[in-house]
Amino acid sequence: MNNHSRRWSLTTAFILSMLISPYLLAQSPEGQPVLTLTGNISVTNQGDAWVFDREMLEALPQAKIITETPWYDEVSEFEGPLGSAILEAVGANSSDNLRIIALNDYSAVVPASDFIEHGVILAMKLNGEVLRVRDKGPLFLVYPFDADPALKTEVYYNRSVWQIKAIEIH
Repeated sequence: MNNHSRRWSLTTAFILSMLISPYLLAQSPEGQPVLTLTGNISVTNQGDAWVFDREMLEALPQAKIITETPWYDEVSEFEGPLGSAILEAVGANSSDNLRIIALNDYSAVVPASDFIEHGVILAMKLNGEVLRVRDKGPLFLVYPFDADPALKTEVYYNRSVWQIKAIEIH
């Protein structure tokens, strides 16, 4: 194979990979759905939504936040995917607002910029244990309260939705 043919093959392979990559990313969850994102997203895997199962969430960049919260008596360690990684995975805009919806339909509006500026996570574990529904799981939006005392206000506490099932992006 000469250099021209090799270059053409590499270029063709690159273009095909760019076309196929969104298809590969848009796979449906194999496990039980845990989180559904709808609204202003550019990547979907089920109709107009993006649905994550636990394995898909675990594949995203993860973080730990060790902090005091009003909901637990002592400092706790929360682990889960970065909120910013979730937004990036679905092609959401960081200037949008997010409506975070719990299993009981409680909801709070959170600026998407909080996910980026504050390193918010959707905790799936508390002190190394999987968060169950009765423990505020399967997902709990957690801010790094101890890292930034300005977050220790009712505004951010009210945005800390637990038992999250969905996020609407507007």
